[in-house]
Amino acid sequence: MISAGIIGGSGYTGGELIRLLLHHPEAELAFVYSTTRAGKPLSSAHPDLLGVTDLLFTGTADPGVDVVFLCLGHGNSSEFLKQHAFSDRTRVIDLSNDFRLKEDAQFGGREFVYGLPELNREAIREARHIANPGCFATAIQLALLPLARAGVLRETVHVNAVTGSTGAGVGLSPTTHFSWRNNNVSWYKPFTHQHLGEIRQSLHALDADSGDLLFLPMRGDFTRGIFATAYTPFNGSLAEAERMFLEYYDEAPFTVVSDEPLQLKQVVNTNFAHLHLHKHEDVLLVSSAIDNLLKGASGQAVQNMNLLFGIPENSGLNLKGSIF
Repeated sequence: MISAGIIGGSGYTGGELIRLLLHHPEAELAFVYSTTRAGKPLSSAHPDLLGVTDLLFTGTADPGVDVVFLCLGHGNSSEFLKQHAFSDRTRVIDLSNDFRLKEDAQFGGREFVYGLPELNREAIREARHIANPGCFATAIQLALLPLARAGVLRETVHVNAVTGSTGAGVGLSPTTHFSWRNNNVSWYKPFTHQHLGEIRQSLHALDADSGDLLFLPMRGDFTRGIFATAYTPFNGSLAEAERMFLEYYDEAPFTVVSDEPLQLKQVVNTNFAHLHLHKHEDVLLVSSAIDNLLKGASGQAVQNMNLLFGIPENSGLNLKGSIF
């Protein structure tokens, strides 16, 4: 069994990791670290775990676990690793943006590999430490990677993506409380979102001449999931585009190309990414739908753990959504 620890287990991504690891056939959850809830049951932060586990949050981290997941705010993972030592054999999977860019990938004697399996599967298998992708970055990259590999992203790509309220984290802010979010929609960080760097890095790795990316992120009136649309000029036929996507994702167990237009609920509570292609005149539209907390965070982190330890990629991730 793989012994696993979680740092920062009281938030949304930590809660999803707890649930996944408690039911993982090849892993055992050794500890869940929290400075604010040490000594309290996990169900004090995650009531849906009541009756599932008797584990308590702890204020100390076991340095000898096989893998540790960092579910900390952006900028905090590097500080935590400076202050806490783990054994040389402990793998680190970080869910923040601290190590996603190549210039940040070397830290404290560790080298982090960007953990998007559909892009870096073989590198992940050989890696020791993983920088888990961002949620928007996952949805958008999966919509564009086949086009980048084919060298057809020569012009500007326009992306509009809407995320649920869990994407903002468990902390309260003026734009996350119920009265503001309910029956409301708005954009934020237009064209400057922090995930743009990792998206451009991946696209340029496949095609150094890929065009610009204009991204408008939006807040939606729902709790979880991301629905993204990306469109760009495309000279080929719809059938040619579909063939590119089917070939690219032929061995990806969680990324599926749909013949039918997407709806967000079909992927919520799963580790799947669903894609749909549509062509209008000379413009190709690619739709992408994921669960921001699973394929966009904790589910993908477990997928990366599976690859690191050489077990089936879908272990512990056979989750079914509910359309109704």
